Amino acid sequence: MPREKGRKVVASNRKARHDYAILDTYEAGMALTGTEVKSLRAGRASLVDAFAQEKGGELYLYGMHIPEYVQGTWTNHEPRRTRKLLLKRLEIDRLIGKLQESGLTLVPLSVYFSDGWAKVELGLGRGKRAYDKRQDLAKRDADREINRAMGRRRKGMG
Repeated sequence: MPREKGRKVVASNRKARHDYAILDTYEAGMALTGTEVKSLRAGRASLVDAFAQEKGGELYLYGMHIPEYVQGTWTNHEPRRTRKLLLKRLEIDRLIGKLQESGLTLVPLSVYFSDGWAKVELGLGRGKRAYDKRQDLAKRDADREINRAMGRRRKGMG
């Protein structure tokens, strides 16, 4: 069977971009069991409350929920287990250095298959405060209103 090409998104964390100002993004592989991969291929995963953290010089993903595989037997996995992230040593060291800075955290933005391999997109972000979120919402509403007015003007209605 030929390997699949392209990028197939399984789950995305839309709230992460709302709660964090994303400074940089990274692509990492994940150490998964067979039933986890099958469950992901079925399009089932949740990144709500998930985060990445350093432990013993390695990066791990905590709180990601991959439901048990329906056809799995006693070999099924634990849905919220800690999963090791696979990155190059240089990237891990650089990320750990940045995480030592105050206020920076690693948040998973999406889980997807890239050329058949399960990957997670991590965002290095700083938490937004309530007023930052309000400013973003106000800016988005203003942009939407501007686009609406421009569209009416192009159609000759305004």
